[in-house]
Amino acid sequence: MLWEVDIFAAPGFPDVVARQIAGDAHDLGIADQLELIAGRGYLLQGDLSADDVERLTRELLADPVVEQTLTALVGDESLRRPPRPEMRAVHVLPKPGVMDPVAESAKKAIDDFGLHAEAVRTFKKYWIAGLDDQRLEILSAKLLANDAIEQTVVGPLELDHLEIGRPYRFALKTVPIRELDDEALKTLSIEGQLYLSLTEMQTIRDYYRELGRDPTDVELETIAQTWSEHCSHKTLAGRIEYHGPEGVIRFENMLKETIFAATQAIRQRLGDEDWCVSVFRDNAGVVRFDDEYNVVFKVETHNHPSA
Repeated sequence: MLWEVDIFAAPGFPDVVARQIAGDAHDLGIADQLELIAGRGYLLQGDLSADDVERLTRELLADPVVEQTLTALVGDESLRRPPRPEMRAVHVLPKPGVMDPVAESAKKAIDDFGLHAEAVRTFKKYWIAGLDDQRLEILSAKLLANDAIEQTVVGPLELDHLEIGRPYRFALKTVPIRELDDEALKTLSIEGQLYLSLTEMQTIRDYYRELGRDPTDVELETIAQTWSEHCSHKTLAGRIEYHGPEGVIRFENMLKETIFAATQAIRQRLGDEDWCVSVFRDNAGVVRFDDEYNVVFKVETHNHPSA
């Protein structure tokens, strides 16, 4: 069975997400006064009874103090019924293969309750009024979903199961990069979601020409992730030439010559009063809290697989 759990703000409590989206829609010229209700939800697949789902919703998935919920089998008429007749439902779900860490945590927590869900998926749900199809599509693309990792469903969900995978079968795949011209390299970078520059793609192509073979898909993806802006900080750590009112300033490594250098200078000036323990290491910062304890700040997270 596939259950749907809809979660919205309870009466008397602000719909913060809806207010934010409405404000952004006004700023972008999509709608002057967008009417919408924003919520979130879970899809639970497994041998769960209605009482099981109600218990999980009440004790795990939602906060009954500030949220109201609706649980039913996917496709049930109660899930299709809009708060107002003129409203349409828009669901935003992660695309297949995209990490859903909240769903993974929920699945583990369900096991802790002594119940079992074969698969769990999260989604966002919006009830929207006053937009034609074209403006609704623009709203979805700009404010509701990230097309790179999310899919949008206008109307009720029409699902009978969640894709939970199949036994893995290895298949070696190679990417014929050695004979590609510049235009084909650009296309491969975009369609393969590598997002590398032409120069970088040319470098990869030339390297494999020297090797006398084409890369596997895994090799190419590994290079792309290692060279990505996220992993290597190409812009911050790159060469920068800034033309300003006071002349031209050049950096061989902007990050090291600005933020890094300024931090080190301040620490040296503080001397024994330096309260930094560790900076710019392992994407974390450690500072002194008192004579006995330190505080660690680590604000970077990673999807996976990662280079």
